[in-house]
Amino acid sequence: MTDMNSPARQDIALDLIDLDHYPIADLDKGPGANFLVECQRSMEANGWCNLDRFIRADALARLNGEANELLPTAEVLHVKRNIYQGAIDPSLPEDDPRRKEFTHIAIQLADDQIPGETRLKQLYHSEILTEFVRRVQKKEQLYRCADEFQALNVVALQPDSWHAWHYDTTECTVTLLLQAAEEGGEFTFLPNSRTDETEDRESVDRLLAGDISKAQTFSRGAGTFTMFRGGYSLHGVTKVEGSRPRISAILTYDEQPGRVIDDEINIRIYGKRAENILARGKTEETA
Repeated sequence: MTDMNSPARQDIALDLIDLDHYPIADLDKGPGANFLVECQRSMEANGWCNLDRFIRADALARLNGEANELLPTAEVLHVKRNIYQGAIDPSLPEDDPRRKEFTHIAIQLADDQIPGETRLKQLYHSEILTEFVRRVQKKEQLYRCADEFQALNVVALQPDSWHAWHYDTTECTVTLLLQAAEEGGEFTFLPNSRTDETEDRESVDRLLAGDISKAQTFSRGAGTFTMFRGGYSLHGVTKVEGSRPRISAILTYDEQPGRVIDDEINIRIYGKRAENILARGKTEETA
C-alpha cells in the first residue's frame, strides 16, 4: 500500500536520461526549447528522430539487465501477418503484394508481463517522457496506449532472425534499443508511406518485392531512442547476425485516451496466451 504522506516519487526520466545532452525536462526555454525545435525539424524532414545515447550508460546497464532477467519467462512468438496486421483482403488479386504474409520469430514480452516496479515500465509511464514525445510529434494530446498487451513490449531478435515488414496499430511508436546486435539488426523503413486516405503503392510494392532502394536504413547503438510514425511508415528490422540477440523496448502512444487493440490482432501477434486471457475476460464479463 502506498504511503499517502510520503513525498511524491521523482519522475524516473530524470534519473535515466542523459539530460546534459538531451534536456527534455524543460522544453519551454533555453537549451530544452532549442533541442525540441531540432527534434521537430528532424521529424518533418526525415520522418524520424533518432537520439543516440539517450539513456545514460549506467542506467542502460540496469534497463538491459531487467530485460535479460525477464526474457527467459517470455514466449517465442512465430508471428505471421500481412503488413497491415489484419486479415487478408479477399478482393485483392492473388498476385497482389498486399496479400503476402510475412513471418518473423521473436522472444517477446507483452506489457502485462513487465512488472510495474521495473525501471523500464516506470520510464514508459514517465510524464516527462510522454510530454517530450507529444511535443516532438506536435500532437495536441498524447496518451500511453491502454492495451494490456501492446502498451510496452520488449522484443529480442536472436541471430538469424528479423522483424517482418509491417505498419504499427497506432501512429506514434517509440523504440529504445537496449542491446545492439553484433552485426545486422538495422531498422529499415519507408517514412510516411501512407496516410489515412492514400498509400504510396509503388514504393510499398517495390519494398515487398525486395527492392529497398527507397527505404531508409541506419544502424543504432544501445541506448538509442527513436521516434517515428509507425502507423504510417512501413518498417522492419534486417536480419540479426553474430552471437548476441538484439533487444529493444517498444513504447506505444496514441492520440485517443484508453486506446485498446482489436482482439484478432492481439491474438495474431501474441498467440495462445493472449487468446486465453481475452477469453477469460469475456467469460467474467458475462458471468
